[in-house]
Amino acid sequence: MTEQTKTSELAAVDPQIDNVREQINKTNTDITKHIEKRDKLNLQARTLRQEITELKKERDSLNEGVKILKQQRDDVRTNIRPLIEQIKAHSQKIRELKEKRSGENRRELQKELDAIEWKIATTSLDLQEEKRLIENVKHLETQLIVYKKMDLHSKKISEIKAELKVFQDKADAFHKELTENAKKSQELHAKMQAKFTEMSKIRDEATNLHVMYLLAKEQIQPLHEQIVRLMEQKRKLQDAVRDENEKQKKTTNQEIKEKLGSQARDKLQRGEKLNWQEFQLTAGDDKSETED
Repeated sequence: MTEQTKTSELAAVDPQIDNVREQINKTNTDITKHIEKRDKLNLQARTLRQEITELKKERDSLNEGVKILKQQRDDVRTNIRPLIEQIKAHSQKIRELKEKRSGENRRELQKELDAIEWKIATTSLDLQEEKRLIENVKHLETQLIVYKKMDLHSKKISEIKAELKVFQDKADAFHKELTENAKKSQELHAKMQAKFTEMSKIRDEATNLHVMYLLAKEQIQPLHEQIVRLMEQKRKLQDAVRDENEKQKKTTNQEIKEKLGSQARDKLQRGEKLNWQEFQLTAGDDKSETED
């Protein structure tokens, strides 16, 4: 291989080294970007995980509250059922009493009773008439007692309904609150699902970036090894060029010495005076080439 060829090869090595170094720098830049973006995404995923945890706590607390409210509502409804049964029982009594009534309405019966009692109190009656009127009074009172009993049952129904309303209001309040809490729980659950989906997407992206980082990292080693090989090749070529230069220099020096020696011998044959260097050349002394 000639010196020119080796020099050309040496000149071609540096661009190769620069190119590989550029690849290494670009790969290192990519690695840094992958790591930074991956870490940023992982931080976002951790933040979302914390938010999901907080939402879950809030949702679970609401769900526990819903359970308690359901139990309270059901307990109140348990108290309502006997009251409804009591109202039904009193209503049945009223229906039965209505069947026992005479054809006259209450006002007419009371008016008739008042008239008989006034007559008994203010009129002189024989024993037979008085007895008959008293029997009428008893009969009328019996009829009116039916109405009074109906009044008592109606009053009791009103009292029970008032008590029932208190329980129903409580049950409705519990039901309204648990319905609102259940709705909030569903909304929180939906938020959790949305954040979980977002977190999964971010984690997948972070995983892909980590894989890209690992692949880029794997590419670095061969590039460094290539740099080492190119540097070794450059060193060998530099050594070869230097050796070739030294060899060429020696050859050139040898040719000059031989030429000068030939000229010195010619001068000697012509009887001309030789200087010290020419004398050394004719004597075969290869000492210092630079002395005058």
